Amino acid sequence: MNGILKNIQKKEILLLKEQIEYQPGQIVSKTLVQNQAVSLTLFAFDKEEEISTHSSEGDAMVTVLEGSAKITIDGAVFLLREGETIVMPAHAAHAVYAQQQFKMLLTVVFSC
Repeated sequence: MNGILKNIQKKEILLLKEQIEYQPGQIVSKTLVQNQAVSLTLFAFDKEEEISTHSSEGDAMVTVLEGSAKITIDGAVFLLREGETIVMPAHAAHAVYAQQQFKMLLTVVFSC
């Protein structure tokens, strides 16, 4: 059935930042949900790794779980630290850059 959480323990208290590990020189991702309505993905970025400018069909919400990141949305630069969240509107050009190692939860909500 679509929409069920995967790749994560159920009925346990978890720290999301402990559910994914850094890899040298890489961006690691772990999909928790992927369907037509929503996508939940954990990311671990090594220092100076980036996702270059692109856009999404849905509103994309980034929550920094550890470290800090530079998020660019339509040319505006935002520096986010652990515990902070920003929404990248659907169709807006955006990019993510790791000034240091950081982990994030990406939630994308699509209009169905």
